[in-house]
Amino acid sequence: ASFTPAMDICMEIYEDVASGNEIKSVVQAGSRFDRFPMGKIDQTYMWKVGKAVRAKRVESEIPLDPFTAGVYVATMMATVQTLLEKGHPFSEICNESIIEAVDSLNPYMHARGVAFMVDNCSYTARLGSRKWAPRFDYILEQQAFVAIDNKEPLDQEAFKAFMDHPVHAAMAACSAMRPSVDISVASDAEPSSTEGVGVGGARTEYRSTVAAA
Repeated sequence: ASFTPAMDICMEIYEDVASGNEIKSVVQAGSRFDRFPMGKIDQTYMWKVGKAVRAKRVESEIPLDPFTAGVYVATMMATVQTLLEKGHPFSEICNESIIEAVDSLNPYMHARGVAFMVDNCSYTARLGSRKWAPRFDYILEQQAFVAIDNKEPLDQEAFKAFMDHPVHAAMAACSAMRPSVDISVASDAEPSSTEGVGVGGARTEYRSTVAAA
């Protein structure tokens, strides 16, 4: 139920980037930072609860929710399929849609939450997250989740396409070359977590020198 709605947004994002619209949007947003600086994106109740959960969790006992996992994988596969249809090689597809998420972005969010993950990325990624996340949220809630709520028949062809997708073999080849060392990110409770790492040190406010001039 989630694959087609997610691919709708993935295709739009790709075409916005390819046409130059996305980078224009980033430049324009930068010129507005003096008036509208980027704020934190983890202030809602869900993310506040997440911080408390991270403090108490036992890593070896974290449950896997099948519905959440299904939506996540469907959205990831929508990214894979979009890049495939646009002519990208599997080495790039695997890296951009799966490896970066599993080996880099997810550990950041797992350790410190969504704002820490997003705000250790580039300007483009930080602004893109704020721009596109609500679109994914809306289309999944309005199209995918209601289909499940209404007990609509599941698309068995979509499941078969997933199981037979060539990306699995490509990922197996990439995984064979994966370093044995995982990324290390300090948790909320560790002393080193008071400062961000990576681009911008998880800064959450920027002001435009262009606008000021």
